[in-house]
Amino acid sequence: MGEKFETEVLHSRKKQKREIKSKVTPIYQTSAFKFDNLEELEGYYQGEGNYLYSRVGNPNTDELGEAVAALEGAPAGVASSSGLSAILAGVLSVARSGDHIVATDDLYGGSYHLLKEELHELGIETTFTSFSDLKSVEEAIRENTVLLYTESITNPLLRVEKLEAIVELAKKYDLFTLVDNTFATPYHCKPFILGIDLVVHSATKYIGGHSDITAGVLVGREELISKARAKIVNLGANLSPFEAWLTCRGLKTLAVRMKTQSENAKRLAEAMQNHQFVAKTYYPFSANPENFGAMVTIELDKHVDVSEFFRSLTWVKIVPTLAGVETTVSHPLKTSHRALPPETCAELGITNEVVRISVGIEHYEDIIVEFENAIKKALN
Repeated sequence: MGEKFETEVLHSRKKQKREIKSKVTPIYQTSAFKFDNLEELEGYYQGEGNYLYSRVGNPNTDELGEAVAALEGAPAGVASSSGLSAILAGVLSVARSGDHIVATDDLYGGSYHLLKEELHELGIETTFTSFSDLKSVEEAIRENTVLLYTESITNPLLRVEKLEAIVELAKKYDLFTLVDNTFATPYHCKPFILGIDLVVHSATKYIGGHSDITAGVLVGREELISKARAKIVNLGANLSPFEAWLTCRGLKTLAVRMKTQSENAKRLAEAMQNHQFVAKTYYPFSANPENFGAMVTIELDKHVDVSEFFRSLTWVKIVPTLAGVETTVSHPLKTSHRALPPETCAELGITNEVVRISVGIEHYEDIIVEFENAIKKALN
Protein backbone atom coordinates (compact mmCIF):
# COMPACT_ATOMS: atom_id res chain seq x y z
CA MET A 1 0.00 0.00 0.00
CA GLY A 2 1.19 3.52 -0.76
CA GLU A 3 2.07 6.04 1.92
CA LYS A 4 0.09 9.01 0.59
CA PHE A 5 -3.11 10.10 2.37
CA GLU A 6 -5.23 9.64 -0.77
CA THR A 7 -4.20 5.98 -0.92
CA GLU A 8 -4.29 5.25 2.78
CA VAL A 9 -7.84 6.57 3.19
CA LEU A 10 -9.09 3.94 0.72
CA HIS A 11 -7.24 0.84 1.88
CA SER A 12 -7.31 -0.75 5.31
CA ARG A 13 -4.05 -2.06 6.75
CA LYS A 14 -5.98 -4.84 8.49
CA LYS A 15 -6.82 -7.77 6.27
CA GLN A 16 -10.35 -9.03 6.83
CA LYS A 17 -10.79 -12.81 6.89
CA ARG A 18 -14.21 -13.76 5.57
CA GLU A 19 -15.68 -16.92 4.11
CA ILE A 20 -17.36 -14.89 1.39
CA LYS A 21 -14.72 -12.58 -0.01
CA SER A 22 -16.74 -9.44 -0.74
CA LYS A 23 -14.84 -6.36 -1.91
CA VAL A 24 -16.66 -4.14 0.61
CA THR A 25 -17.15 -5.08 4.25
CA PRO A 26 -20.73 -6.41 4.63
CA ILE A 27 -23.16 -4.74 7.03
CA TYR A 28 -23.28 -6.89 10.14
CA GLN A 29 -26.78 -5.73 11.01
CA THR A 30 -27.23 -8.00 13.98
CA SER A 31 -27.77 -7.45 17.67
CA ALA A 32 -25.83 -10.58 18.64
CA PHE A 33 -23.44 -13.23 17.32
CA LYS A 34 -24.10 -16.96 17.62
CA PHE A 35 -22.03 -19.73 19.17
CA ASP A 36 -22.10 -23.40 18.26
CA ASN A 37 -21.64 -24.65 21.81
CA LEU A 38 -20.94 -23.56 25.39
CA GLU A 39 -17.22 -24.18 24.96
CA GLU A 40 -17.10 -21.66 22.11
CA LEU A 41 -19.11 -19.18 24.20
CA GLU A 42 -16.70 -19.57 27.11
CA GLY A 43 -13.83 -19.11 24.65
CA TYR A 44 -15.09 -15.59 23.90
CA TYR A 45 -14.77 -14.62 27.56
CA GLN A 46 -11.28 -16.12 27.61
CA GLY A 47 -10.23 -13.88 24.72
CA GLU A 48 -10.52 -16.46 21.94
CA GLY A 49 -13.45 -14.87 20.09
CA ASN A 50 -14.12 -11.43 18.60
CA TYR A 51 -17.82 -10.71 18.94
CA LEU A 52 -20.66 -11.40 21.37
CA TYR A 53 -23.21 -8.57 21.27
CA SER A 54 -23.21 -5.48 19.04
CA ARG A 55 -23.24 -3.05 21.95
CA VAL A 56 -19.94 -4.61 23.01
CA GLY A 57 -18.42 -4.81 19.55
CA ASN A 58 -19.24 -5.23 15.87
CA PRO A 59 -17.07 -5.61 12.74
CA ASN A 60 -18.46 -2.41 11.21
CA THR A 61 -17.83 -0.21 14.24
CA ASP A 62 -14.38 -1.75 14.67
CA GLU A 63 -13.54 -1.01 11.04
CA LEU A 64 -14.44 2.66 11.50
CA GLY A 65 -12.39 3.11 14.66
CA GLU A 66 -9.38 1.36 13.14
CA ALA A 67 -9.61 3.30 9.86
CA VAL A 68 -9.62 6.74 11.50
CA ALA A 69 -6.87 5.68 13.91
CA ALA A 70 -4.70 4.67 10.96
CA LEU A 71 -5.24 8.03 9.24
CA GLU A 72 -4.34 9.87 12.45
CA GLY A 73 -1.24 7.72 12.96
CA ALA A 74 -2.65 6.39 16.25
CA PRO A 75 -2.41 2.77 17.43
CA ALA A 76 -6.07 2.39 18.40
CA GLY A 77 -9.50 3.89 17.86
CA VAL A 78 -13.12 3.35 18.86
CA ALA A 79 -16.39 4.49 17.31
CA SER A 80 -19.35 5.83 19.28
CA SER A 81 -22.87 7.16 18.82
CA SER A 82 -21.87 10.83 18.34
CA GLY A 83 -19.04 13.29 18.62
CA LEU A 84 -20.16 14.28 22.12
CA SER A 85 -20.25 10.68 23.34
CA ALA A 86 -16.73 10.22 21.96
CA ILE A 87 -15.60 13.33 23.87
CA LEU A 88 -17.28 12.03 27.03
CA ALA A 89 -15.57 8.64 26.68
CA GLY A 90 -12.23 10.36 26.13
CA VAL A 91 -12.62 12.55 29.21
CA LEU A 92 -13.76 9.65 31.39
CA SER A 93 -10.76 7.58 30.30
CA VAL A 94 -8.50 10.00 32.21
CA ALA A 95 -10.71 11.90 34.67
CA ARG A 96 -12.93 10.97 37.61
CA SER A 97 -14.81 12.72 40.40
CA GLY A 98 -12.57 15.26 42.10
CA ASP A 99 -10.44 15.93 39.03
CA HIS A 100 -10.06 19.17 37.13
CA ILE A 101 -9.86 20.04 33.40
CA VAL A 102 -8.54 23.16 31.68
CA ALA A 103 -10.35 23.79 28.39
CA THR A 104 -10.18 26.49 25.76
CA ASP A 105 -12.93 29.07 25.99
CA ASP A 106 -13.54 29.29 22.22
CA LEU A 107 -14.90 25.82 21.56
CA TYR A 108 -18.08 24.22 20.25
CA GLY A 109 -21.12 25.03 22.38
CA GLY A 110 -22.11 21.40 22.88
CA SER A 111 -18.64 20.59 24.20
CA TYR A 112 -18.82 23.63 26.47
CA HIS A 113 -22.12 22.44 27.96
CA LEU A 114 -20.80 18.88 28.43
CA LEU A 115 -17.72 20.09 30.26
CA LYS A 116 -19.41 22.82 32.30
CA GLU A 117 -22.71 21.21 33.25
CA GLU A 118 -22.82 17.43 32.76
CA LEU A 119 -19.29 16.67 33.98
CA HIS A 120 -19.79 19.10 36.87
CA GLU A 121 -22.63 16.86 38.07
CA LEU A 122 -20.17 13.94 37.98
CA GLY A 123 -17.75 15.85 40.18
CA ILE A 124 -15.34 16.86 37.42
CA GLU A 125 -14.67 20.61 37.29
CA THR A 126 -13.59 22.59 34.21
CA THR A 127 -11.90 25.97 33.95
CA PHE A 128 -12.33 27.71 30.59
CA THR A 129 -9.59 30.07 29.52
CA SER A 130 -7.97 31.48 26.40
CA PHE A 131 -5.50 29.09 24.82
CA SER A 132 -4.19 31.93 22.65
CA ASP A 133 -2.02 32.84 25.63
CA LEU A 134 -0.55 29.73 27.26
CA LYS A 135 0.31 31.75 30.36
CA SER A 136 -3.41 31.85 31.16
CA VAL A 137 -3.59 28.09 30.62
CA GLU A 138 -0.67 27.50 32.96
CA GLU A 139 -2.21 29.78 35.58
CA ALA A 140 -5.45 27.75 35.42
CA ILE A 141 -3.70 24.45 36.20
CA ARG A 142 -4.36 23.13 39.71
CA GLU A 143 -2.98 20.27 41.77
CA ASN A 144 -5.94 18.11 40.71
CA THR A 145 -5.81 19.05 37.01
CA VAL A 146 -5.54 15.97 34.79
CA LEU A 147 -6.44 17.14 31.27
CA LEU A 148 -5.98 19.96 28.75
CA TYR A 149 -8.81 20.11 26.20
CA THR A 150 -8.94 22.10 22.97
CA GLU A 151 -9.76 21.99 19.24
CA SER A 152 -7.22 21.91 16.41
CA ILE A 153 -9.32 24.55 14.60
CA THR A 154 -11.76 26.25 16.94
CA ASN A 155 -15.49 26.53 16.30
CA PRO A 156 -16.71 28.97 15.00
CA LEU A 157 -13.89 31.55 14.81
CA LEU A 158 -11.35 29.17 13.23
CA ARG A 159 -8.32 29.84 15.44
CA VAL A 160 -5.57 27.30 14.72
CA GLU A 161 -4.30 25.82 17.96
CA LYS A 162 -0.56 25.64 18.73
CA LEU A 163 -0.61 21.93 19.46
CA GLU A 164 3.12 21.45 19.94
CA ALA A 165 3.08 24.11 22.67
CA ILE A 166 0.08 22.42 24.32
CA VAL A 167 1.99 19.13 24.34
CA GLU A 168 5.03 20.75 25.96
CA LEU A 169 2.90 22.39 28.66
CA ALA A 170 1.12 19.09 29.36
CA LYS A 171 4.44 17.28 29.72
CA LYS A 172 5.66 19.92 32.18
CA TYR A 173 2.74 19.21 34.52
CA ASP A 174 2.24 15.52 33.64
CA LEU A 175 -1.21 16.09 32.14
CA PHE A 176 -3.20 14.28 29.47
CA THR A 177 -4.27 16.08 26.29
CA LEU A 178 -7.48 15.72 24.26
CA VAL A 179 -8.01 17.54 20.96
CA ASP A 180 -11.13 17.77 18.80
CA ASN A 181 -9.87 17.45 15.21
CA THR A 182 -13.28 17.62 13.52
CA PHE A 183 -12.72 20.80 11.49
CA ALA A 184 -9.19 20.01 10.31
CA THR A 185 -9.58 16.23 9.80
CA PRO A 186 -6.44 14.10 9.42
CA TYR A 187 -6.21 15.44 5.86
CA HIS A 188 -4.94 18.76 7.25
CA CYS A 189 -3.69 17.92 10.74
CA LYS A 190 -2.68 14.85 12.78
CA PRO A 191 -2.58 15.87 16.44
CA PHE A 192 -1.54 12.41 17.69
CA ILE A 193 1.62 12.57 15.61
CA LEU A 194 2.38 15.89 17.32
CA GLY A 195 2.15 14.25 20.75
CA ILE A 196 -1.53 14.65 21.71
CA ASP A 197 -2.80 11.68 23.77
CA LEU A 198 -6.39 11.50 22.50
CA VAL A 199 -7.97 12.85 19.30
CA VAL A 200 -11.72 13.03 18.80
CA HIS A 201 -13.91 13.51 15.73
CA SER A 202 -17.55 14.23 15.29
CA ALA A 203 -17.63 11.74 12.42
CA THR A 204 -21.07 13.16 11.64
CA LYS A 205 -19.10 15.90 9.87
CA TYR A 206 -16.21 15.38 7.44
CA ILE A 207 -15.46 11.73 8.22
CA GLY A 208 -18.96 10.70 7.07
CA GLY A 209 -19.21 13.68 4.76
CA HIS A 210 -22.77 13.35 3.47
CA SER A 211 -25.01 14.60 6.32
CA ASP A 212 -26.72 11.23 6.68
CA ILE A 213 -25.22 9.77 9.88
CA THR A 214 -24.50 10.69 13.49
CA ALA A 215 -21.27 9.19 14.80
CA GLY A 216 -18.12 9.85 16.79
CA VAL A 217 -14.60 8.44 16.76
CA LEU A 218 -11.92 8.61 19.43
CA VAL A 219 -8.33 7.60 18.67
CA GLY A 220 -5.11 7.65 20.64
CA ARG A 221 -2.94 5.76 23.08
CA GLU A 222 -3.92 2.12 23.31
CA GLU A 223 -4.38 1.99 27.08
CA LEU A 224 -6.59 5.08 27.03
CA ILE A 225 -8.70 3.83 24.12
CA SER A 226 -9.21 0.56 26.03
CA LYS A 227 -10.65 2.55 28.95
CA ALA A 228 -12.74 4.72 26.62
CA ARG A 229 -14.13 1.65 24.86
CA ALA A 230 -15.28 0.27 28.22
CA LYS A 231 -17.10 3.55 28.91
CA ILE A 232 -18.82 3.46 25.52
CA VAL A 233 -19.93 -0.14 26.10
CA ASN A 234 -21.10 0.31 29.67
CA LEU A 235 -22.82 3.66 29.10
CA GLY A 236 -24.60 2.36 26.01
CA ALA A 237 -22.98 4.92 23.69
CA ASN A 238 -22.26 2.42 20.93
CA LEU A 239 -22.73 3.16 17.23
CA SER A 240 -25.11 1.07 15.12
CA PRO A 241 -23.57 -1.25 12.48
CA PHE A 242 -25.40 0.43 9.60
CA GLU A 243 -24.30 3.94 10.57
CA ALA A 244 -20.73 2.67 11.01
CA TRP A 245 -20.89 1.13 7.52
CA LEU A 246 -22.20 4.39 6.02
CA THR A 247 -19.47 6.36 7.78
CA CYS A 248 -16.76 4.04 6.45
CA ARG A 249 -18.19 4.47 2.97
CA GLY A 250 -18.06 8.25 3.34
CA LEU A 251 -14.53 8.14 4.73
CA LYS A 252 -13.17 6.72 1.48
CA THR A 253 -13.78 10.02 -0.31
CA LEU A 254 -12.40 12.24 2.47
CA ALA A 255 -9.28 13.25 0.54
CA VAL A 256 -11.06 14.31 -2.64
CA ARG A 257 -13.83 16.06 -0.71
CA MET A 258 -11.47 17.97 1.56
CA LYS A 259 -9.24 19.01 -1.32
CA THR A 260 -12.12 20.57 -3.27
CA GLN A 261 -13.95 21.98 -0.25
CA SER A 262 -10.80 23.53 1.19
CA GLU A 263 -9.83 25.11 -2.13
CA ASN A 264 -13.35 26.52 -2.46
CA ALA A 265 -13.27 27.79 1.13
CA LYS A 266 -10.05 29.70 0.61
CA ARG A 267 -11.46 31.38 -2.51
CA LEU A 268 -14.68 32.30 -0.72
CA ALA A 269 -12.70 33.63 2.25
CA GLU A 270 -10.62 35.81 -0.07
CA ALA A 271 -13.77 37.17 -1.71
CA MET A 272 -15.42 37.90 1.64
CA GLN A 273 -12.24 39.46 3.02
CA ASN A 274 -12.36 42.01 0.21
CA HIS A 275 -16.12 42.63 0.43
CA GLN A 276 -17.03 46.12 1.61
CA PHE A 277 -20.03 44.91 3.63
CA VAL A 278 -18.22 42.10 5.47
CA ALA A 279 -16.70 43.53 8.65
CA LYS A 280 -14.44 40.56 9.34
CA THR A 281 -13.52 37.25 7.73
CA TYR A 282 -12.25 34.33 9.80
CA TYR A 283 -10.13 31.81 7.90
CA PRO A 284 -6.71 30.34 8.85
CA PHE A 285 -4.83 31.79 5.87
CA SER A 286 -1.48 31.65 7.66
CA ALA A 287 -1.71 27.97 8.61
CA ASN A 288 -1.00 26.74 5.08
CA PRO A 289 0.01 28.60 1.90
CA GLU A 290 -2.56 26.62 -0.11
CA ASN A 291 -5.58 26.13 2.15
CA PHE A 292 -6.52 24.95 5.61
CA GLY A 293 -10.00 23.59 6.05
CA ALA A 294 -13.42 24.00 4.47
CA MET A 295 -14.98 26.34 7.02
CA VAL A 296 -15.29 30.12 6.63
CA THR A 297 -16.82 32.43 9.21
CA ILE A 298 -17.80 36.01 8.44
CA GLU A 299 -19.05 38.93 10.46
CA LEU A 300 -21.54 40.96 8.46
CA ASP A 301 -21.27 44.72 8.34
CA LYS A 302 -23.75 46.86 10.30
CA HIS A 303 -25.35 47.86 6.99
CA VAL A 304 -26.48 44.24 6.40
CA ASP A 305 -29.75 42.98 7.88
CA VAL A 306 -28.78 39.57 9.25
CA SER A 307 -32.26 38.02 9.08
CA GLU A 308 -32.73 39.28 5.53
CA PHE A 309 -29.33 37.87 4.58
CA PHE A 310 -30.39 34.37 5.64
CA ARG A 311 -33.75 34.77 3.86
CA SER A 312 -31.99 35.89 0.67
CA LEU A 313 -29.98 32.70 0.28
CA THR A 314 -31.39 30.54 -2.51
CA TRP A 315 -29.73 27.13 -2.87
CA VAL A 316 -27.52 27.35 0.22
CA LYS A 317 -29.34 25.67 3.12
CA ILE A 318 -29.54 26.99 6.68
CA VAL A 319 -28.66 24.13 9.05
CA PRO A 320 -27.32 23.69 12.61
CA THR A 321 -24.47 21.42 11.48
CA LEU A 322 -21.68 21.34 8.88
CA ALA A 323 -19.36 19.43 6.54
CA GLY A 324 -21.69 17.89 3.98
CA VAL A 325 -20.82 18.07 0.30
CA GLU A 326 -23.32 20.93 -0.15
CA THR A 327 -22.49 24.45 1.02
CA THR A 328 -24.53 25.35 4.11
CA VAL A 329 -24.69 28.15 6.67
CA SER A 330 -25.46 28.37 10.36
CA HIS A 331 -25.99 31.10 12.92
CA PRO A 332 -23.69 30.15 15.85
CA LEU A 333 -25.29 32.51 18.36
CA LYS A 334 -28.68 30.84 17.90
CA THR A 335 -27.56 27.23 17.30
CA SER A 336 -24.16 25.72 18.07
CA HIS A 337 -23.17 28.29 20.71
CA ARG A 338 -26.46 29.21 22.36
CA ALA A 339 -25.38 27.19 25.42
CA LEU A 340 -22.59 29.67 26.11
CA PRO A 341 -23.37 32.57 28.46
CA PRO A 342 -24.13 35.80 26.53
CA GLU A 343 -21.18 37.56 28.12
CA THR A 344 -18.84 34.75 26.99
CA CYS A 345 -20.13 34.96 23.42
CA ALA A 346 -19.71 38.73 23.44
CA GLU A 347 -16.17 38.45 24.80
CA LEU A 348 -15.23 35.88 22.14
CA GLY A 349 -16.82 37.89 19.33
CA ILE A 350 -19.68 35.49 18.59
CA THR A 351 -22.28 38.15 17.82
CA ASN A 352 -25.59 38.23 15.97
CA GLU A 353 -23.69 39.27 12.83
CA VAL A 354 -21.43 36.18 12.80
CA VAL A 355 -22.27 33.60 10.12
CA ARG A 356 -20.51 30.22 9.90
CA ILE A 357 -20.20 28.82 6.38
CA SER A 358 -19.53 25.17 5.62
CA VAL A 359 -18.19 25.22 2.07
CA GLY A 360 -19.17 22.41 -0.27
CA ILE A 361 -17.96 20.95 -3.55
CA GLU A 362 -19.99 23.17 -5.88
CA HIS A 363 -18.12 25.41 -8.33
CA TYR A 364 -16.44 28.15 -6.32
CA GLU A 365 -17.75 30.92 -8.56
CA ASP A 366 -21.35 29.89 -7.85
CA ILE A 367 -20.65 29.83 -4.12
CA ILE A 368 -19.16 33.32 -4.15
CA VAL A 369 -22.00 34.76 -6.24
CA GLU A 370 -24.60 33.23 -3.89
CA PHE A 371 -23.14 35.01 -0.87
CA GLU A 372 -22.51 38.27 -2.69
CA ASN A 373 -26.13 38.34 -3.88
CA ALA A 374 -27.50 37.57 -0.41
CA ILE A 375 -25.45 40.41 1.11
CA LYS A 376 -26.60 42.80 -1.62
CA LYS A 377 -30.27 41.95 -1.08
CA ALA A 378 -29.89 42.38 2.70
CA LEU A 379 -28.42 45.88 2.65
CA ASN A 380 -30.33 48.39 4.78
